[in-house]
Amino acid sequence: MQQVFDHDEVRLVMAATPEAVYAAIADVTRMPEFSPEVVECRWLDGATGPEVGARFAASNRFSRGPLVRNKPVITAVEPGRRISWSRTEPFGGTVEWTYEFHPHPDGTEVVESYRAVEPVSRIGWLIIGAFSSKDRRGLQRTGMEQTLERLRAHVESRADSGRREHADADGRDA
Repeated sequence: MQQVFDHDEVRLVMAATPEAVYAAIADVTRMPEFSPEVVECRWLDGATGPEVGARFAASNRFSRGPLVRNKPVITAVEPGRRISWSRTEPFGGTVEWTYEFHPHPDGTEVVESYRAVEPVSRIGWLIIGAFSSKDRRGLQRTGMEQTLERLRAHVESRADSGRREHADADGRDA
């Protein structure tokens, strides 16, 4: 069953700076902590961090079937503002993922989005149907929402910890 899978985005405000949120996402090795489908990410070819052209290996697990392995390439890096990568899979087309970080009165508005650069082939849809939801777009949106919620919990707990340490230091200095 062929589905519409062209683009979508999810937004969430987090009580952390754009730089802190960017740092968490830009370390792609941490994606398994945030994404419900990603089980492993590691830098390839000697890369140790994000720069345009850097590649990483990713493994994803869907509701059924084997691990899906891919090798995304970083396509945009603007620390504290935006990071993007694209991944191409046999029969799965090319999808570009982007995270944008916008200052907000309560911290940072994070926008996670994807855009299909090349569509999934008919064979790809048969494979997706066999190993994932018949509503891949809906499942993808739910995964994006979960990713941002987990990311928010992570960056806000670090921000709270930093504020407590700063308050403790201020109290000792008095």
